[in-house]
Amino acid sequence: MPTYEYQCKACGAMFERQQSITEAPLAQCPECNGEVQRLVSGSGFLLKGTGHGGSGHGNGCSFESSGRTCCGRDERCDSPSCGG
Repeated sequence: MPTYEYQCKACGAMFERQQSITEAPLAQCPECNGEVQRLVSGSGFLLKGTGHGGSGHGNGCSFESSGRTCCGRDERCDSPSCGG
């Protein structure tokens, strides 16, 4: 379940709540019952891959991330899959 961060518009209190993605945002501050705003934070998730086998970058060349391609070349492959 994701954690959402809120800030009260009245008293400035900040707090977090674990809520389902489909659950409506909170409306009241637990401190003063004032109106709250859900904040945008960097606590999302990232999908990472190796760049091989159809995952990751999807271009078949790992040169940008590792300095070498999957077939060992020291320059970028021009085609999506070099067959290495």
